[in-house]
Amino acid sequence: MPRSQDSEERELLGERLRTARRDAGLTLREAARALGVSAGTWSAVENGRTRLSAERLDAAAHLFGTTADDLRGAPAAPPRGDWRDFPPLRLAPPLAGALEAFVELGYHGATIRDVAQRAGLSVAGVYHHWPAKQDLLVALMDLTMDDLRERCGAARAEGDGPVERFTGLVECLALYHTHRRELGFIGASEMRSVEEPQRTRIAEARREVQRMVDDEVLEGCRRGLMATPLPREAARAVVTMCTALPQWWSPKGGFSPEVVARQYVGFALDLVRLAG
Repeated sequence: MPRSQDSEERELLGERLRTARRDAGLTLREAARALGVSAGTWSAVENGRTRLSAERLDAAAHLFGTTADDLRGAPAAPPRGDWRDFPPLRLAPPLAGALEAFVELGYHGATIRDVAQRAGLSVAGVYHHWPAKQDLLVALMDLTMDDLRERCGAARAEGDGPVERFTGLVECLALYHTHRRELGFIGASEMRSVEEPQRTRIAEARREVQRMVDDEVLEGCRRGLMATPLPREAARAVVTMCTALPQWWSPKGGFSPEVVARQYVGFALDLVRLAG
């Protein structure tokens, strides 16, 4: 007898739930306990034998660091492609716990138990997918640099000429280090904790962002649009100024990320001595 469409949909949802749970580093029993059901019930859900309520699906999505639409297999919304858009950061629980622990305690001060407590997992649940604390740090660094490079590239591509490209890059850097201040803080404070060979690779990604700014200042000076006698040094000062934002900026302060970004564009243009 052929299976009904409802049965097929339950099985597909169960497979996605199982994959999301494992990606989050949770055992079946840990997930069941967090969601307030028995291990047998959750096993039945993952095997497509039991229907899941919308409320519990939302709870599972939150626990696993994903969305209900993703678990249902709904078509993803087309990317906005806007480097100024910063939706809420969604991380799998082990990474979210690591980010919180590293910001609060420092990489060397935080233990896997600290990470697990903040992630709502057991220590074994974290170790299931993340063999070492170093792996969590490298994953956060990679996530930061991949996102930042993509956004900087998009901001630069929008500009017409070196001044517009430079101001776009500065705005992007300032927005990133306020909207994503926790990731920016880790990126600035814990690079010394990254072990080789990952340190060299991540350092090169950082230099790639710096070179984007260097190139626009050098071109601006070549065209007589900027007048700094020290273009490389000025470019480095601009990037350092932006990456230091997580050290002091807070959403509870008086300036929004957008206001700070406009201020920093002004500071940066003064540094490179915009002509005219």
